[in-house]
Amino acid sequence: MPLVLTAQALLFDMDGTLVDSTAAVERTWHRFAARHGLDAAEILASAHGQRTVETVAAHAPPGTDVAAETAWLVARDTADTRGTVAVPGAAELLAALPPHRWALVTSAGRELAVRRMEAAGLPLPEVLISADDVREGKPSPEGFETAAARLGVSPSTTVVFEDAELGLLAARSAGCFPVVVGAYDGSAARGRPRVADFTGVTCAASDEDGLRLVLPAPAPAPVPALS
Repeated sequence: MPLVLTAQALLFDMDGTLVDSTAAVERTWHRFAARHGLDAAEILASAHGQRTVETVAAHAPPGTDVAAETAWLVARDTADTRGTVAVPGAAELLAALPPHRWALVTSAGRELAVRRMEAAGLPLPEVLISADDVREGKPSPEGFETAAARLGVSPSTTVVFEDAELGLLAARSAGCFPVVVGAYDGSAARGRPRVADFTGVTCAASDEDGLRLVLPAPAPAPVPALS
């Protein structure tokens, strides 16, 4: 059965949720790993959903100028949007939302967020909370709380779409209702509503009732072949 949710606003993560920037993200961390003789796979395993500065600080060799290294990576990120595309159904869902009913809450910096949304052909929201706008990144609830406040709603009346552990934890900590996008199945995702992407997700808005969001029924689990 489809799942029907009501909300006053929708809050979206960007990378892996609205935008598939996998290729660009992997190129970023391979650059960083190559500069410092590090294991790119190890960095990528922990980087998703985290601000660049935090990933650099966690993996850079002792003595690295974290701020300068972060600036170097962000400059190259911003110039590199090759292969960045919208997640299926994202454009259609955003087009159905009134501007005052949705926001972007991303661990990317503001300039990078703008570039990736534009590269994916997605509209920019009136409320965009980036890594530059918070004191603490996800899993802190600050980003989602700030977005809800700027939209004039309580976090408890919002639905959050996220694809990573840190973002799901942040949404839950803020009091929002998290929905998982994609295949991520870490501890914060278990038992949560899930969509593979935004194909078939519909939303109707009214001034009186806010948003009525319909998530398609999940695909049935495959039946094991008889041996």
